[in-house]
Amino acid sequence: MLKLIPLGGLGEIGLNMMVVEYGDTIFIIDAGLMFPEAYMLGVDYVIPDMAYIHENASRIRGVVLTHAHEDHIGALPYLLREVNAPVFGTPFTLGIVRRKLEEHELIGSASLHEITPREKLKIGPFELEFIRVNHSVVDGVGLAIHTPVGTIVHTGDFKINHTNIGGMMTDVSAFARLGEEGVMVLLSDSTNVEKDGYTIGDQQIGEALARATDSRTGRIVVAVFASNIARIQQIIDIAKTRGRKIVFNGRSIEDSVRIADELGFLEIPVDMEIGINEIADYPDDEIIMVTTGSQGEPMSALARMAAGTHKQIKIKRDDTVILSSKFIPGNEKAITNIINNLYRRGADVIYEKISQIHVSGHAFREELKLMLNLTRPKYFIPVHGEYRHLVLHCRLAEGVGIPRRNVILTQNGQCVSFSGNGVKKYDLGCTGRVLIDGKGVGDVGRSVLRERRMLSEEGLVVVNMAFDEETGIVVYGPQLVSRGFVFETATGHVVEDAQCVILEIVEETPPDTPGRIELIRAKVQSALRQYFFYTIGRKPIILPFFIET
Repeated sequence: MLKLIPLGGLGEIGLNMMVVEYGDTIFIIDAGLMFPEAYMLGVDYVIPDMAYIHENASRIRGVVLTHAHEDHIGALPYLLREVNAPVFGTPFTLGIVRRKLEEHELIGSASLHEITPREKLKIGPFELEFIRVNHSVVDGVGLAIHTPVGTIVHTGDFKINHTNIGGMMTDVSAFARLGEEGVMVLLSDSTNVEKDGYTIGDQQIGEALARATDSRTGRIVVAVFASNIARIQQIIDIAKTRGRKIVFNGRSIEDSVRIADELGFLEIPVDMEIGINEIADYPDDEIIMVTTGSQGEPMSALARMAAGTHKQIKIKRDDTVILSSKFIPGNEKAITNIINNLYRRGADVIYEKISQIHVSGHAFREELKLMLNLTRPKYFIPVHGEYRHLVLHCRLAEGVGIPRRNVILTQNGQCVSFSGNGVKKYDLGCTGRVLIDGKGVGDVGRSVLRERRMLSEEGLVVVNMAFDEETGIVVYGPQLVSRGFVFETATGHVVEDAQCVILEIVEETPPDTPGRIELIRAKVQSALRQYFFYTIGRKPIILPFFIET
């Protein structure tokens, strides 16, 4: 029996992780993270719950990565702490992975193996074939997984476009060949299923960028995703045409450029690149800078430029700033704040809503239809998307002729099994999200998030008191200290009245009462919560600190 078990990526954008299982052999496709949602206060990022992987660690024979985006490789360091399995990926993907594993001090124990498109790899009863796909990061691949039950095709993140730069076009002929040979099940990227037509070509974006930089007399700053090597190459080509020097600023940009340059994915003319400290040696109209911060990240280089806190770069009049990326949902406010601050400093800002300077790396509806018609699968499972994307992709598959009974809408933690008796779907209950906060893994749960939300909305009141151990008399306090909570009202007696509430509870609790201090503590929490809500309509967290001396 062949089993497909998604642990993430089906129901959200991010967390992509798929378990493929046959007999005693398991391998994993991708290990991605997700950035925190608005209610996850203080959380750095989110990874899939790996309980199923931990339980079956002895059977895992490998981890296969489709490309180098964080939503596909970001959780790999945490996965490799659970299993000691070889990791397979293309050269650029593994270049980014090496940097990540070095940060987590895991590079010494990791077993990394490079693969190339059209190459085949044996993992137990599986034979994997890697297929070039075009995406917004170079060196992406899809997978053809030949199993004893039938062939699985996993597209990875892809688009089909015939004007792409850098020779990274999706290998349509390979998918067509697999369709001729027979595909049992297709797993296809659902991200852009809501968008009609085809994605526009990278060449058109390059032309739009060239127009945006034409006749500019000041410095040009372009913010891009660090992994978008094709876009960075276009900017390098524009700088060459304009006779400008190019500067890379931001750690992730610098690392990606270094890796891509070493692997031959970038062509940077000799003497064209300069360091950020050399900018002052050249006229403004000879500088193009590529930087991070296209999503409004608060500590990014662009955010610091906009705020005026960047040590080397001060935005000034006649500078042109180009945000060559889409506004990812949830980041709009942060991005618009940066745009506003850039305008305040005199820069001209060009972004997605006023100019077509970005193209998605995910296939639109007509390209998704083409993938279905190329592979002609018996069964279809949509992956990589929120629930509405999965539903719409199912309908799209039915529209091109796949029978409804063979279109499988599944979610994280549900197992889809294939055998000679057909297909079955059942819930394993092995899914969830693990929150990463600093070095803490999974120690922030719902109760902690609830407390953080309450602290952010209502504030905190600390009550300090000291009791005589023998007599039970109050020898210090009650002292009230607040954070994020304001006592002042029109009458100005809230603190005094709150102290009276506390002292009344103390007086009503005899010194010989068993567990007196704990009882007083509980009563004070309850009484102050009610008092503050009745008096000024707020519900701060109450923390009583009582000691006996």
